[in-house]
Amino acid sequence: MKELIEDCPGKRALFLGNEAIARGALEAGLGVAASYPGTPASEILESLALVASEANLYTEWSVNEKVAMEVAAAASFAGIRSLAAMKQNGLHVGSDFLLHLALSGVRAGMVLVFAEDPGAHSSVNEADSRYFSKMLELPLFELSDVESAKEVIKLAFEISEAFKIPVLVRSVTRLSHASGVVELGPLPKPRRNAVFRHEGFILDPDLGAMISAPVPLKRMLLQEKLAGLKARFEEFPLNRYFGPDKPETLLVASSVAVLYAFEAIERLSAWDKAGLLALTTTYPLPEGLLKAHLKAPGRVFIVEEGVSFLEQSLKAFVAEHHGELGQKRFLGKDEGTLPGVGELNVDVVAEALAGALGLSYEPVPKAYASKAAEATLMHAPQRELAFCPGCPHRASFFSVAKALALDGRGGFVCGDIGCYTLAMLPAGFQVIKTLHAMGSGTGLGSGFGKLGRFGFDQRTLSVMGDSTFFHTGLPALINAVHNRSDLLLVILDNQGTAMTGFQPHPGLAFDAEGKGAMAVDIEGVCLAIGAKVFVADPFELQETERLLLGMMGEKGEGVRVLILKQPCALSPQRKGKGAYEVAVDEAVCLGEACGCNRFCTRVFRCPALFWDKNAKKARVDDVLCAGCGVCAQICPSGAIQKKELVWAA
Repeated sequence: MKELIEDCPGKRALFLGNEAIARGALEAGLGVAASYPGTPASEILESLALVASEANLYTEWSVNEKVAMEVAAAASFAGIRSLAAMKQNGLHVGSDFLLHLALSGVRAGMVLVFAEDPGAHSSVNEADSRYFSKMLELPLFELSDVESAKEVIKLAFEISEAFKIPVLVRSVTRLSHASGVVELGPLPKPRRNAVFRHEGFILDPDLGAMISAPVPLKRMLLQEKLAGLKARFEEFPLNRYFGPDKPETLLVASSVAVLYAFEAIERLSAWDKAGLLALTTTYPLPEGLLKAHLKAPGRVFIVEEGVSFLEQSLKAFVAEHHGELGQKRFLGKDEGTLPGVGELNVDVVAEALAGALGLSYEPVPKAYASKAAEATLMHAPQRELAFCPGCPHRASFFSVAKALALDGRGGFVCGDIGCYTLAMLPAGFQVIKTLHAMGSGTGLGSGFGKLGRFGFDQRTLSVMGDSTFFHTGLPALINAVHNRSDLLLVILDNQGTAMTGFQPHPGLAFDAEGKGAMAVDIEGVCLAIGAKVFVADPFELQETERLLLGMMGEKGEGVRVLILKQPCALSPQRKGKGAYEVAVDEAVCLGEACGCNRFCTRVFRCPALFWDKNAKKARVDDVLCAGCGVCAQICPSGAIQKKELVWAA
């Protein structure tokens, strides 16, 4: 979008939260940005990549989040302001390097944005990564709204550079994907000259080596920086108070929960009883500011997304200064005023606050809620999660499920993170039986594959996608090969990071900015490691099943890799073009008299196939059908027929 790079100070533009983060980085003089795609953070780097040439930036989809941090740190060491962006799980992936970076420090400003997913809308957990700030002794900022997000990012760069320390900035789904009006500031045009100085004394932060040793001394220097940050945060302009001078109840909120708390007080018309302290800097806490606002109220209500990170910090702070602040009653997640899991919203906060203040609050009239529930049950069909029409993963897992059943030894699949996670559900024939972190499917498979000495005879498969292969799949595969684990790895190569928006990975011949890049061949890498490798088209069911059964039968033969290669049905490269026109021949379809028990719509479950209750026949929805032709191979009566299409170049 053109406003992202527009140098028109004072102009107001509508941005996503992630776009506001990107604009703040540009206004701060960003030079390098690196990321690994992960919802809800993906749009930060996507936005920057769109304007990279015009803004003289280097942007990169890194192989994983740890490498993204390292790429950003290298830029900072050489005097270039940098940013690394990721979702909450990514901060865990990169934490090994970050632990050392906290001690070595940085030079030019370096900001690490992690976007969390309360409610696990697009994640397999709702992990709260704020504790890394305390564990690593790094400053933490929390974004509360789209407009201030831009300013927080700019201030984060200033503080990072002033204290020579990486700064953590937390967003959440409702902020990253919300829209808001942002006032544009000036865009600097810095003259960048990257030089890494390393000729000085080892402890010289500007001219010495950038290392984490000697650790005791470096930790002491880090804690001195934190002491300076506490003083700086006392005057931080985006820590704000709203309400009366002496409220009976003080709400202390961070992140997007600031908006929920503010609106809850508004809805209850409770500004005479309640005040709101909105904190952006939640580690280290601004102690003087807290003392000023915690003296009067007898009740403190902490409102935050995630776990009770801020709540526990405030309790410890009040306990430490009990003589000065007096007795307080704390409300929040720990004692159950707010739910400990899931996502907050205004109604949840308003209902909890109303109970604390002795007020009545009905989020939705009971009669309306009852009617809405009744209407939902009557008119809205139940839809379970499913693979898209024409998704190669459906075909892949159909073959896997059939091969496991034919093998007959109680085999199972160790799953991984991606669209194919759905294979733990009926959409993927429920073949996935373990699911953890990226790359863990093959790590677990490697372990199962060494249990033969204890009588373990089940066929173990692991799956991973092409992007996951490069992210964290390779170390697990190398481990399995080196230790001669009895494992069959299926790589689902749909040629892009499909789950998060088709961002490129090292297996593709273009980079984050759409420029040419060196494509790393997955098959060649697997062969070089020492695995036995086969490649197949998952849409060719018979050949795929034959290969799977043959590879399952090779007991004790080490690691076998089957690469199932077919672009995602929604991939920009495919442009929606299927290979076939598919239809059901009504004269051949026997319906419920076939004996297949409506196999195509009940078991195979492609959304483009549906059961016509009136005709009592299966049908193909021409609008949804992607033309993969796989369903024609699974119909026992041959009623689903495909006709090859010839597309003009």
